[in-house]
Order: sequence, then structure tokens, then C-alpha cells
Amino acid sequence: MNNKLKKLVLFGGDIVLLYFSLYLTLIIRYWGKYTDLTWSNHFWPFTLIFILWVLIFYISNLYNLNLAVNNFKFYQSSGRAIIISGLVSLAFFYLLPQVGIAPKRNLFIYIIVFAAIFYLWRQFYNWSLKSYLPKINIGIVGYNNLTAEIINEFKQKPHLGYNLSFIVDDKTQTGTQPISELEELIANNKLDTIILSSDPHQSESLRTALFNSLPYKISYISLPNFYETITGKVPLDSVNQMWFLENLNENNKIWFNRLKIIYDFILALIIFIITLPFWIIIAIIIKIESRGPIFIIMERLGKNNKVFKLIKFRTMREEDNDRSPTRANDPRITKFGNILRKTRLDELPQVINILRGEMSFVGPRPERPELSENLEKQIPFYGQRTLVKPGLTGSDQISGEYHSPSQADSLKKLQYDLFYIKNRSIFLDLAIILKTIATVLSRKGM
Repeated sequence: MNNKLKKLVLFGGDIVLLYFSLYLTLIIRYWGKYTDLTWSNHFWPFTLIFILWVLIFYISNLYNLNLAVNNFKFYQSSGRAIIISGLVSLAFFYLLPQVGIAPKRNLFIYIIVFAAIFYLWRQFYNWSLKSYLPKINIGIVGYNNLTAEIINEFKQKPHLGYNLSFIVDDKTQTGTQPISELEELIANNKLDTIILSSDPHQSESLRTALFNSLPYKISYISLPNFYETITGKVPLDSVNQMWFLENLNENNKIWFNRLKIIYDFILALIIFIITLPFWIIIAIIIKIESRGPIFIIMERLGKNNKVFKLIKFRTMREEDNDRSPTRANDPRITKFGNILRKTRLDELPQVINILRGEMSFVGPRPERPELSENLEKQIPFYGQRTLVKPGLTGSDQISGEYHSPSQADSLKKLQYDLFYIKNRSIFLDLAIILKTIATVLSRKGM
């Protein structure tokens, strides 16, 4: 069972649970007086509510399978999601009286019933992920640093459902077996997939062993592609000029790029109009707290290395500010500036950059020209992250990791950026935007 199917089962279970909890609630509330009319009166109003609940669950990261291996985070996230969903439901029914029902007691009973069943269902599912669901048996051909990283992912994320049967390598190391035994190992292990780190084109014996294994109906996948699937990053060891030629087929992105321009503009315009009154309040507080301009205008690299002026609310004091990159616990940040940064409201003016067509909502974060020039000298293909428009948020920002401008962290950021450039789509953009909302609400660093 792959991760997409696991998430689909989880999502489907939650949908069934939402309606089953409503049925139980109505039975409890109208004991002895329940009729089909009672159900029909509540079905459609609650269906609208359930759409909001599922959206809140997604934003709260409750469909992230990583959460299944951490009970504390699961209880914390799900408890917060249910409370928010309950408050949203109250607001919905009282702001829309034309719905025809005012379920004060019904909603209270429903939240209790749903929370109890939801926790039981999710605990059962979490346990099943680690203990019961069928494992995907894999074998790995070739051992290197990337292989070691993959094995570590298996240990940290048992919910992935992979069972490593063996590793073969031409240079026998601890934990590996000779590559000459590959054919026998395939015959003796019920494998689903073989991950190829070594190139079969370079080894006749390897090609022969794999060819002789065709009757076992095994899937074969390259190690770099498998690494992308389970980490959401591109392994930089596999990136060269041919990687870009093979993976960035822009003809397949024409309609996506056109649609992205449209929804970027419309969404930016809506946000600008709705939030404009708050700009005035933010501007007044910034001016009261410290001397200096309301906005900070900074040069950043846009698509194809074109320099543009990025706009942000000022969050730092102007006194003794050398404009160097922000560091942890930076004393230059004002108290209100710290609030703006944690809530990411300091980036609100970037909707102007999006309306100008200089940025998108989703894409690699725009870099300083001087910093990018330095990193391009140290990191191969770092400049290729500007093949698409920079974004207000991106894959790196929702990774759960904080990445500084250092070379080591810039390498990690490039891995996420290349993954987005290769796989960008409407669905991926929507997923990143929703996860960004979750990150902001949880006040994690971006």
C-alpha cells in the first residue's frame, strides 16, 4: 500500500466518521423521536460544515503520515483542529440563520461524539500503519551515502511501510552482500521493488541478473527517483546538465504556467483589497515603535536572474543596521517586528510584487543578488532555481526545517527548490499554500 493510498484510506475513514457521528448525535438527541426527516434536515447543512472540517484537518497536518508515529503531536494537532472546527461550525450556523436549524445542543453533542470516535479511529489507524498494514519488500543494488540516508528514513518513518530485504554491492561492506548473489537473493525473497543505485548499463552481470528475474514481476526504480518520492527533495548528487534536459520539459507546463499567472493575480488582488485596512494599522504601529520607513525595499533575484524590488513591512530598527542577513535572536528586530515575522504579516506587501508579475504565491524564495552570486560559485546549478518565478512560500518553507543563508543550508534549500521546479502543478501549489497556513497558525519558523 503506497503513501497516496494510505492517505486516501485515512481521508475516506474521516468522511465516514463525520457522517456516522452525525447519525449517532441525532439518535442521542432525538431519542425515540428520530425520523428520516430529522436526518434530511441536518444532512446538507452539516455537509457544508464537513467540507470546512476536512479543510481544517488538512491545514492542521492531520493527513501527514509522519504524525502517526508521534502521539503527542497527534493529540495536540487534532485537539486544536477539532476546537477550531467547532468554533467555525458555531459561526456558520449563527451567521446563516436561513439554514433553518440552530443546533446549539446538537453541535455540542456532536463534537463530543466525534472527538471520542475520531481518537479511537486514528489510534487504530496509527497502530495499523506501524504494525499491521502490508509492507513493501525492497532490495537495494549498490551502497553509497544516498543509500545510507534512505535507510535512515526507513528507521525514522516506519509508516512508510518499507521492509528492506537486502543490500548488494560490488564492494562488500558491513550490512551488504556480494552483488554476485543478487539473482539468488531475488529468488529467495518475495520482492516488490528493487532500487537501483548502480547503473545496469555499466555491468553485464547486473543486467543478466535483473533480466533473469523478469518472471518475478518486480518493479525497478532508480535510487534518485525513489529518494525524491519519500523525501520531497532532489538528491544533488544526481543533478547535472542532463538532469535539467530530461526533467524540465516546459512544453508540458504551458497551460499550468498560464493558469498560474491568472490565479496568482486574482488571489493577490483579493488579498490586497481585503487586507488594505490592516495595512494602515500595521503602518501606524511601525511608525510609533521606531523611527524609519514603513516599508523596506530590497533587491532580489526574480525569474531568469532579473533583479526586482521586493516590498516588506519594516521589522528592524534602522539604527546600526548593516543590512546583513537575519540571524537567530537578532537584536535588530523590534517587538512588533517579531510579531509580524512570526505571523508572516511582514510579507503581506509582496502581493504588490505578485500583482506586478515579479513573484508568484508559490516558488523558490527570492535571493539577494550578492548572496546568490557567492553561492553559485560554491554550489553547482544554484542559479537554476531562478528558472521559475520566486514565491512568497515554497517547498522549503513547509519542510519543518529552518535554513540559514549558509552554504550547507542553501544546499538543502536547493534540493526542495529543484523538487518544486520539476514537479510543480496546481495540486502541488494548493498543497504548499494550505501547509503554509498550517505553519503560520502553529507559529513555526519559516
